[in-house]
Amino acid sequence: MNSNILIDTAARMVAPGKGILAADESSGTIQKRLNAVGVESTEQTRRDYRELLFTAPEIENYISGVILYDETIRQSSSTNVAFPKLLEGRGILPGIKVDRGAKPLALHDAEKVTEGLDGLRERFVEYRALGARFAKWRAVITIGTGIPTQDCIDANAHALARYAALAQEADIVPIVEPEVLIDGDHDIDRCEAVTVRTFDRVFSELKNQRVLLEGMILKPSMVLAGKQALRQSSVEEVAEATLRTLLRTVPAAVPGIAFLSGGQTPEQATAHLNAMNRRGPHPWQVAFSYARALQNPVLEIWRGRAERAEAAASAFTRRARLNHLARSGKYEPGMEKSA
Repeated sequence: MNSNILIDTAARMVAPGKGILAADESSGTIQKRLNAVGVESTEQTRRDYRELLFTAPEIENYISGVILYDETIRQSSSTNVAFPKLLEGRGILPGIKVDRGAKPLALHDAEKVTEGLDGLRERFVEYRALGARFAKWRAVITIGTGIPTQDCIDANAHALARYAALAQEADIVPIVEPEVLIDGDHDIDRCEAVTVRTFDRVFSELKNQRVLLEGMILKPSMVLAGKQALRQSSVEEVAEATLRTLLRTVPAAVPGIAFLSGGQTPEQATAHLNAMNRRGPHPWQVAFSYARALQNPVLEIWRGRAERAEAAASAFTRRARLNHLARSGKYEPGMEKSA
């Protein structure tokens, strides 16, 4: 493990004003998203769509890294440039999703544990050779009647920590993603309590596995009421509860927190990020690692039509720029209309 490489890469991932594009949808997920806009999911259409994102104008000013899927890291552009090299040429770090998905946790109804540790050391060697400089592993925590159990939190925290240690062994920065799902009718206070429990256990396991905190990035969900809750929280309430949770649980040694959007609209995700940064400075960089909150406007315009590719790419650049402004608390909702 080269600590200097890890620390430098992690700092670049959460550089001021920038965030990470999550373009690591599994085959099933990308099929659903393409089908939703009338596009058949084939290797060619998936490649065309990812190339549209990776070649969008000026994104290197707003995007520090891109999380790729196994298929995507092996693909090349229409000009025969491997996607990792294309991104690196723009000063954008290539990353890779390495987990094998959340599976039912044995003897625990409605709870899941993420799998993929078997053979991960060897896969990291290959991904490093393909150009990956960071990785991602997602765990999911569901809130419901009697859940999450401590068993579920413990199992996922341990897997996240073991993954992170293996990544750092390969000089790859781990993104540690414990997502407390937005599904449910719980209020924001319940979400906060569960998130505190989860983060406490995750960082305990990271320390047990000797993970270098300065060489990792946390990718958490924001503290939100469940989407079926009778009362939804205001932007300021979300910012306050999320920051309070982070200050109680996340060591200052961690260089950055790159939030997932987790079912929020693009506008909500940007507004919440902006409200948190307006309350700064913080011990860590408060950044973003969005998938749908960056991509939904792009898909709605593109819809698989080549003549719309330029407009779709411009929409991606505009969305990235709005989140760039939110990184410093300079976003205003009125900017949505001008965009």
